[in-house]
Amino acid sequence: MSLCAECFHQGEHAGHDYNMFRSQAGGACDCGDGNVMREAGFCKRHRMKSSSNVPCVPKDLLMMSELVLPQFIFSLIQYLREGYNEPALDLPSEKDLHRILQMLEPHVSFLEDLTKMGGAMRSVLTQVLTNQQFYKDLSSGVGENACAKKSHEKYLIALKGSGLAFPEDKLACGMQEQASGTSTLAIQGLAGATTTSGQGESSDEEDQDGSQGVGKRKRVKLSSSTKDQSIMDVLKHKCFLEELLFWTIKYEFPQKMVTFLLNMLPDQDYKIAFTKTFVQHYAFIMKTLKKSHESDTMSNRIVHISVQLFSNEELARQVTEECQLLDIMVTVLLYMMESCLIKSELQDEENSLHVVVNCGEALLKNNTYWPLVSDFINILSHQSVAKKFLEDHSLLVTWMNFVSFFQGMNLNKRELNEHVEFESQTYYAAFAAELEACAQPMWGLLSHCKVRETQEYTRNVVRYCLEALQDWFDAINFVDEPAPNQVTFHLPLHRYYAMFLSKAVKCQELDLDCILPDQEMLMKLMIHPLQIQASLSEIHSNMWVRNGLQIKGQAMTYVQSHFCNSMIDPDIYLLQVCASRLDPDYFISSVFERFKVVDLLTMASQHQNTVLDSEHERSMLEGALTFLVILLSLRVHLGMTDDEILRAEMVAQLCMNDRTHNHIPENPNPKSGIVPGSLSFESMLSAVADFKAPVFEPGGSMQQGMYTPKADIWDKEFDPVMVILRTVYRRDVQSAMDRYTAFLKQSGKFPGNPWPPYKKRTPLHPSYKGLMKLLHCKTLHIVLFTLLYKILMDHQNLSEHVLCMVLYLIELGLEDSPEQESDEEDSVGEHERCHDSWFPDNNLVSNMRHFINYVRVRVPETAPEVKREPPASTSSDGLASSQSPRRSKSLQRENSGTAQVFSLVAERRKKFQEIINRNSSEASQVVRPKTSMKWSAPGATPQLTTAILEIKESILSLLIKLHHKLSGKQNSYYPPWFDDMEVLIQPEIPKYSHGDGMTAVERILLKAAVQSRLNKRIIEEICRKVTPPVPPKKISPAEKKTLDKEERRQKARERQQKLLAEFASRQKSFMETAMDVESPDADIAMEIATSEQHVSEAVYDCVICGQSGPSTEDRPTGLVVLLQASSVLGQCRNSTEPKKLPTSEEEQIYPSDTCAAVHDVRLTTLQRYFKDSSCLQAVSIGWEGGVYVQTCGHTLHIDCHKSYMESLRNDQVLQGFSVDKGEFTCPLCRQFANSVLPCYPGNSVERSLLQCHSNKSMQDLIKEVEELQEQLGTFPSETNLSKEMESVMKDIKSTTQKKYTDYSKTPGSPDNDFLFMYSVARTNLELELVHRGGNLCLGGASTAGKRSCLNQLFHVLAMHMRLYSIDSAYNPWRKLTQLMQDRNSQMSSEELPEVPVLYRDVSSLLLIQILTMPQPLCKEHFTCIVKVLFTLLYTQALAAFSVKCSAEDRVAWKNSGALKKNTSNGEKSWEALLSHVISELSKGKMFEEGETEELAMVSSSVWSPESIECYLQQFCLPFLRITCLLQHHLFGGDLPSCQEDEEFTVLTNCLGLLPSSFQSPHQFTSASCLEWPVPAFNMISQWCLELASFADRHAEQVKVLLIQEPKWDLPCLLQLPENYNTIFQYYHRKTCTVCTKVPKDPAVCLVCGTFVCLKGLCCKQQSYCECVLHSQNCGAGTGIFLLINASVIIIIRGHRFCLWGSVYLDAHGEEDRDLRRGKPLYICKERYKVLEQQWVSHTFDHINKRWGPHYNGL
Repeated sequence: MSLCAECFHQGEHAGHDYNMFRSQAGGACDCGDGNVMREAGFCKRHRMKSSSNVPCVPKDLLMMSELVLPQFIFSLIQYLREGYNEPALDLPSEKDLHRILQMLEPHVSFLEDLTKMGGAMRSVLTQVLTNQQFYKDLSSGVGENACAKKSHEKYLIALKGSGLAFPEDKLACGMQEQASGTSTLAIQGLAGATTTSGQGESSDEEDQDGSQGVGKRKRVKLSSSTKDQSIMDVLKHKCFLEELLFWTIKYEFPQKMVTFLLNMLPDQDYKIAFTKTFVQHYAFIMKTLKKSHESDTMSNRIVHISVQLFSNEELARQVTEECQLLDIMVTVLLYMMESCLIKSELQDEENSLHVVVNCGEALLKNNTYWPLVSDFINILSHQSVAKKFLEDHSLLVTWMNFVSFFQGMNLNKRELNEHVEFESQTYYAAFAAELEACAQPMWGLLSHCKVRETQEYTRNVVRYCLEALQDWFDAINFVDEPAPNQVTFHLPLHRYYAMFLSKAVKCQELDLDCILPDQEMLMKLMIHPLQIQASLSEIHSNMWVRNGLQIKGQAMTYVQSHFCNSMIDPDIYLLQVCASRLDPDYFISSVFERFKVVDLLTMASQHQNTVLDSEHERSMLEGALTFLVILLSLRVHLGMTDDEILRAEMVAQLCMNDRTHNHIPENPNPKSGIVPGSLSFESMLSAVADFKAPVFEPGGSMQQGMYTPKADIWDKEFDPVMVILRTVYRRDVQSAMDRYTAFLKQSGKFPGNPWPPYKKRTPLHPSYKGLMKLLHCKTLHIVLFTLLYKILMDHQNLSEHVLCMVLYLIELGLEDSPEQESDEEDSVGEHERCHDSWFPDNNLVSNMRHFINYVRVRVPETAPEVKREPPASTSSDGLASSQSPRRSKSLQRENSGTAQVFSLVAERRKKFQEIINRNSSEASQVVRPKTSMKWSAPGATPQLTTAILEIKESILSLLIKLHHKLSGKQNSYYPPWFDDMEVLIQPEIPKYSHGDGMTAVERILLKAAVQSRLNKRIIEEICRKVTPPVPPKKISPAEKKTLDKEERRQKARERQQKLLAEFASRQKSFMETAMDVESPDADIAMEIATSEQHVSEAVYDCVICGQSGPSTEDRPTGLVVLLQASSVLGQCRNSTEPKKLPTSEEEQIYPSDTCAAVHDVRLTTLQRYFKDSSCLQAVSIGWEGGVYVQTCGHTLHIDCHKSYMESLRNDQVLQGFSVDKGEFTCPLCRQFANSVLPCYPGNSVERSLLQCHSNKSMQDLIKEVEELQEQLGTFPSETNLSKEMESVMKDIKSTTQKKYTDYSKTPGSPDNDFLFMYSVARTNLELELVHRGGNLCLGGASTAGKRSCLNQLFHVLAMHMRLYSIDSAYNPWRKLTQLMQDRNSQMSSEELPEVPVLYRDVSSLLLIQILTMPQPLCKEHFTCIVKVLFTLLYTQALAAFSVKCSAEDRVAWKNSGALKKNTSNGEKSWEALLSHVISELSKGKMFEEGETEELAMVSSSVWSPESIECYLQQFCLPFLRITCLLQHHLFGGDLPSCQEDEEFTVLTNCLGLLPSSFQSPHQFTSASCLEWPVPAFNMISQWCLELASFADRHAEQVKVLLIQEPKWDLPCLLQLPENYNTIFQYYHRKTCTVCTKVPKDPAVCLVCGTFVCLKGLCCKQQSYCECVLHSQNCGAGTGIFLLINASVIIIIRGHRFCLWGSVYLDAHGEEDRDLRRGKPLYICKERYKVLEQQWVSHTFDHINKRWGPHYNGL
C-alpha cells in the first residue's frame, strides 16, 4: 500500500512503521480504497467522501462531454497511428516517437485534468473508453475518408507480430518478426553459426541444433497453448481503452499517458476493464520490453501500473479466473527466456541435451525480465491465486520447465594453465536471475504451505520437481561422477525440492520418506551441492586463482546474507537429508573424495596426492572437516523454530562485528513476516544486543548507532559454526574470535588464546535422526584416528584448525552416542586382538578405546618408514634401527585401511562393511580404480611400496598424549574423577565451556568416561602407564625439537614485547616534544620573568631538518600556519532568540540584524558625512571575509620549507590539496596549512626588562607614546626576514576577496591597506574570544596553549603599518590627550569633517596606536594607551546612555550630577560626568529631534543607579576583553579566571586600570578606573562639541551614529527542526529564486538559510555554480549546505569540498544517505553541535580527511 505525502500527513499513522520513497514515475495513492486499507487509515478528505451520500450529477451537465469525448479520444488515437512507423532494421525511430509525444502533450494533459475533476467526469470517461459501439463506428476505417483509411492501414501493420506465435507456426505473419531481429529461435547462435563468415557452410549445423531445440520447445509450448490460444494470436481491439493501451505500449509507456491511465483507477468499472485489457496485452508488453532501448525506464513504468492492479487480491483472483492470468504470465516468462537459451556444457559437453539461459545476454544482464517476475511474485502473494497455481498440474510442469532453464547456468571451468584473459561479470546476472526469477516465487508459494491441509500442494511440487530433476540428469548424461574442474552455483531445482521437503516436515507433518526418491536418485541429488561445497573450499584455497577475481565474487555472493537463505542453506539441508538416508561410509568417503584429500589420510609421514598440489592440501582438509562439522551441527531446517533461527542469525552477525540496525539480518525465510521493525524482531534484538548510541571519536569521525552482543551471548550463545557458515570474508571469522577472546579476558573467564567454544545443539527432528549415523561409522573413525595420529607426530600440512575440527567431530559423536552400551568385560581380549580390522563396530564410544596395533601402509620408497633389511612383514621391531627407538614406537601411521576405504570410489555401491573389515594384507592389494586415474599427474612418480607401522594406540591414548603435547608437559592430564567422583554424575561443568585445546581434550575424555565405565578404566590405565617420570636423557630428538621450538618461541615473544615497549616509550617522548615545540616567544617571557636573568633568545626546532636555534634575520624560522578567510564573526546576531531554518513561506530570514550587516551600514553612513580617510580609521572591517590565522604550533626554517614545497611539487601523488596555491601539510603532524609566518628574532631579556614597572607620570608616558608614533617606520633593510614578512603579508591579502579589503571611496588608497591590516589583528582577537565562549571568565592561557601565533602576526602587521605615516595634525592620539584649538573656523566648507572622536571604535583605535609604535612595545606604554582610551570609551558609554533615557530622566540626572561636579573626585564619579555630557550635548540639536518616537521605543522601566552602573560596565566589557587578550599575547602572563559578575573588576585590575586605593568590591564603581590625562570636563566638552556641530547640520543621524551598547550573541548555525520530513516537504518542491524551476538537487545553506541549486547549470554565473558562489558571498569561501534529497551535509572550503555526514539519524542512530531506506529521521543534536563547533573553530580542514576539488561545479 502506498500513500501520497499529503494523505499520509492528513491520516492517523502515529507509531506505524513506514518507509518514504520518491516515486520516479508517478503512481496512484491508495487512500480511500477500502480493498487496500482500513477506513480508519483514510485521510480526512477521503473519510468524508466515504461517509457522506454523494449526490447524483444532473444529466444535462455531462451531455456535452459525452458528445465531445469520443471524438477527442479518437483524434488522439489517430495522431498516434499516424505518427507511428515500424522502425527500420537499423535505425530506431525514437526521435520520431518523441516528436509525436511532444506534440500530443496538451491533449493528454487535457485528459489528465479531466480525471482530476472528480468521480462524475471519470465515469463519463470510463463510459467512452469502454463502449465498444463508439469504437466500432469511429475506427473501423470503412468511411469515405482517405486519411482515416490510411491510418487504419498503419494500425493493422502495427498490430502484426503482437502475438506470441513462432515463425514455424505462422511463417506468413512471422516474416517481419524475423527481420526485426526478435526471432525467438535463439539456438542459432549455439554452434557459432552466426559468427562464421560464410552462411552456407554452417547451415547444416544450425539445422541440427535448431531441430533439437524446436523439438524440446514444442513440448513446452504445447502444454501451455492448448489452454488459451488467444495469447498466441494477433491482438484484436474492441474499444478505445484497448487501443489506447496498445499505443501506450508501442510508444514505450510515455509518462503522461501512464499518469492518465492510473488517474482513472478510482473508477471501479474502469479498474476492472483496464486490468483485463492489461492482461490481454501482457505478451505484447513483454515483446516491446525486450526490444526497448530504455528498458529500465519502461520497466519502472510497467511496474507502476501493474502493482496497482495486482496488489488487490479480489481483482487478481477475478482476472485469474476470467482471463487465465497465471497461464499468461508463466507462458510469457517462458517465451521471454527462450529467446536467450544456449546449450549447457555441464558434465557431458558433446551430448548434453540441456539448455540454459545465457547470462551474457542483455535480457539477463539488464534485468529486463524483472517487471514480469515482480508481477508474478505479486500475484502469488494472494492465497487464492497461489492455491490455483499449486493445484494446476500442467502449470507446475511448465513452471518447473522454466526453472530448469536456470539449472546449471553460468558454468565455471577451472583454468589450469593460463590466467583467464577476460573476467566475465555475468555472475551478477546469474545470481540476480536465480534470486528473482526462481527463489522469490518459491518463497511466495512456500508462504501458503503452512498448515496440514496444504500437504497435497507440497506433494505436487515435489513430484514435478523430481521429474524435472530426473529429466535434467538424463539431459546432461549424468551417471555418478561429476566432471572435474567445473562448478555451477545455480541449482534452483535442487533448492525448490529442498525447501518444499523442509516445509513438509516442519509445518505439514508429512512423512519424509514418502516424498523421498530411491537411493540412486539421492546419490545423484547430493553430487552437485557437494561439488559446490568442495569448490568453495578450492576457491578459498586459491586453486581457482587463474579464473580471476570474479570466481571469488561468486563464492562470496553464494553465502552473502541476501542470498544464503535461497542458496547455501537449501544446499546444506539437501545434503543433510541425503546423508541421513544414505550409507554413512559411502557419504563420508564421497566427501573426502570430493575435497580431494583421500591421499592425505594416510598414517605414513609422506604420501603422494594425485589430484592436489601439496600447498593446497592443508586448506582443503580444513575445508572438508569444517564442512562435516557444519553438516552435522547446523539445525536451521532440522528442528529449529523460526524464533530460534532468527536469534542464531542475529547472534552470528553481531559476533563478527557491531552492526547498525539496518545491517542486522532479517529472518532467513524472507516471507515469514519477521522483518526489522516487527515486534518479534525488535524484542529479539533487544534480548541479544545492547544499543550503543552514536558517538564521536576524538579524531572527529562519527559513529552511527550500533548494536553489540550482550555479555551472556558471548558466554552462552556464541556459535563459531554459524559464524563460519555466514561469513563472506574469512577475516570475519577471525574478527569474531578476537572479540570472543577479548570478552573472556575482560570478564576473567579465560586468560589465554581460547579455541572456538563447543555449543550444545538443539535436538534433531525425528525425521532426520539418520544424520547422526555419520558420526558412528567406521570410515569417519578411521579418519579421526589417522588425523589425531598425524597431528601428534607433527606431519606436514596439519594445522590447529584441523585438530579443532577433529575434536569437534569427536565431541559431536559423544554427545549423540546411541544408548549406553553394556559394559562387557572384554578389555583384555581387546588388547590381544590382531590388526586385521580397524574398528570392531560403529559406535564411537566403544571404538575410542579400541587399540590399533599395526597398520600396513603404501608409501613412496623414499619415505623413512621403508626399511630394507628385514622383510616388511616381520614385526615392528624390524623398524627400530632406522629411527630413534621412541619415534618408531609412536610412529605415524598410514591407513592401509583408510587407503582402502577411500579407494572404493568406483565400487561405492557395493557393501562397504565387508570391504572395511577385510584384513589389511588383502586391502593393500586393492588397486585404485580407473576413475581416479583421470586425475593422476602424468610425471614419473616415485614407486609406491608397502610398509607396516606399529601403532599400538587408541583414540583415547592419542587424546591423552595430545594433551601432553599441547600443555608442553609430561603427564599433564590427570583424570578429574580421581579427586571428585561427582564429576561423573554431573558432567556439565561450566569451567569447561571456554578454553583452549587442552580444555577441549579434557572435556572429551570426561564425556567418554561418563558414557562408559570401560573407557574410564582405560583412561586411568593409560594415565598410570605414562605417569612414571621419564629421565631427561630419554627425550627423543622429535620431542627435543618440539621443546626447543617452544622455548625459542617463548624467547622470541619476550624479545618482541621488549621491542614494542621500547618503541612505545620512544613514540611517547616524540609526541610530547612534538606537541611542545617552543613556538611563540610569549611563553619564554613568562619563564624568564620568574627565573634569574640570563640572556637567551627564543629557540625553535625545525621539523624538517631537525636543528634547533633562534630565528635570525638571515635564516628566519617560521610557524606553519593556515590562513583562511572567515565570515563567522559577521554571523553573530544581537538577539538571544536563535534563528530557525525557514520551513514555511511565512518564516524568512533577513540578514539585517547580523554583525556584518550592522558594521557595514555604519561604515557607509560615516562615509556619507565624514572624510573618507578618517572614516577608514574609525571602524574595523573583517567581520565578513576577515583573515583568520591558525597554527599547529610547529616551526621550520623558511629555506627548508621552500625545498619541501619543491619536493611536493615534483611528487605526483597528491591528496586533496593544491601545491600551486601554496598548500601543504605540516611535515610533522600532517595538519593542513598554506603559509609560513616568520618568527621575529626576539631577545627574551629585552622583554623581561620591559615588564618592570617605572614610576613615570602619566603625562611623561603620553609624551613618549606620541614621540614614538612620530618616528616614521623606516623601511627595513633587505634581509631574508623582511622579504618573508612581505611575502606573508601578500599571502594574507590574497586569502580574502578584493571586495572584503576595498572599502575606500578612492580605490587603491593606502587607507585601505592600513584599515585591512589592523582589522586582521582585530579579527583574530575577536575569534579567539568567540572560541573562549564570548568572555574571559575561564582565564588560562590561549585556547590552544602553545598553538597561538598572534604574537608573530602582530610583528608582521606592525612592520607594515609603520610604513604609513599619520599626519600629526590628524593623529587621534592628540585629540585624546590634549585640548585642541578650535580648528573648525579654518576648515573650508567644502571639505568633509573628520569623524568625531565619540563616533570612533575604541578597539580599532587601540590596535592603530599599538601597531604604529616600534616593536617590541614597552608594557608601561601599553598601559598608558589603554588608560587614555578607557576615558574615551567611558564617555561614549555615557553619551549612549544619555540618548537611551527619557527627557525627564535626563533632566533629573543632569541636575543631580551637577552637584557632584565640584567635589574632589568629581572626575571619577559617573553621575558628575553624565550630567556634564548631557548638558554639553544639549547645546546642539541632539535631543530635540524625534523625541516623541524615541519615548515610545524606550522601555518604561526606571533607571536606578545600580542599573546604570551595570549598563556602563557591560558597555566597556568588549573592549576590556580584547585589550586583555592583546596584553596576554604581547607580554605573556596567564589570564585570571573569575565569575561572570566579577569579570569587569578582574579585567580592569589585570590591565592596571584599577586605582591602588581600591579596597572592596561592594563600593566599587566603574568610574573609579578612570585616569584623565587632562581635566575631564574640558576634555568631554571638546568631544561633545564635535557632535553638537554635526547635529546642527544632520540632526537625524546624530543618534544613529552614536556607538550603541554592543551585545552580540555567539555565532551559531540555524536551528533545525526535530523531524527531517519537515525540511524535506518544504524544500524538495520549492522553486529556486534565480531560475524559478524546482532544482534537481536542492540544497540549503545552514548559515543563512539561502536556498540554492547544487550543480544547477541554470544558476551558473561566470562558470561558478550556485553553491560555490554562495559559499564565497556568505562565508568568504566556506559554505555548509544541507542536501535536501540526500540528508547529508556538504562543506565547501575554497576550491575543495567534502561530504561531512548527516546530522539527521533514524530511531536506531543510523544515517540514511540519499534517503534510500526512507525511514523517519530525527535531528542528532550532538552531531549538529560538532558541526557548529568545527565551523566556529575553523577546523573543517583539519578534522575532515576526504577532500576533493570541486572545479566550481557545485
